Amino acid sequence: MGVDTVISTVMGNPQLRLIEAAVQCRVRRFAPAEFEGQPGLRGQNALLDRGRNSALALLHHYRSHMQYTVFVCGILYERFSVNGMISHRLGVNSGYGNEGEFIADPRQMTSMAPIYDAANNLSSICLTSAYDVAQFVVRALDMPTWPSEMSMCGERMTVHALVETIRACRNRPWVSIDYQAPANLEYQMTMAQLGGDTAGQRRLAPLLATAEGRYDFVVPAYLNAVYPDIQVTRFQDWFLRNWASIP
Repeated sequence: MGVDTVISTVMGNPQLRLIEAAVQCRVRRFAPAEFEGQPGLRGQNALLDRGRNSALALLHHYRSHMQYTVFVCGILYERFSVNGMISHRLGVNSGYGNEGEFIADPRQMTSMAPIYDAANNLSSICLTSAYDVAQFVVRALDMPTWPSEMSMCGERMTVHALVETIRACRNRPWVSIDYQAPANLEYQMTMAQLGGDTAGQRRLAPLLATAEGRYDFVVPAYLNAVYPDIQVTRFQDWFLRNWASIP
């Protein structure tokens, strides 16, 4: 009996080789290492892409031989975890997996919050806990066929509401909070590029993507609607539990 489904956790060339091997072994279904926003909104930003578009192009090429789907979950709650999402062995090579590297540093109570979109409206973001992602993925394995994209969401909120939730949960005022709009983030990105500041570019890329709505999508999400019995964890509940031991 062969392998029915492959869920990838590698990127770049290793993932391309994995896809080719899966086709050769007649694997029925493949899920690439995505687990973020909708791929169509990502564009050609190499800092965010990390070989993902090439993987999707290859999967599309082999679509008559092997089903595939992209699991869209927005931002993982674990990006706001104590010790960062790398403490959960997530995002180790992303460049923004350490504590406080995305939107808010709850320990130091500092924030760079992309709360506005290009039209100066409040930007929104979809978030999901890794545990709930796993629940939805496991249930999706039982589906007879896979659409090319399946979304899931723990909670959708404005970025302003997100930082206010973090502040309220920490029960401390912000030491500093810098509200950002896309134009200013784009300027900072240009300066980082001109200065050869790769770390700065990696930090700014997901913030700019957030302001541009790349982690936002329609709710209720597809898998939430298909499996309404899955009770997702709200961000506030997850955050309070995760940071309970940190003064």
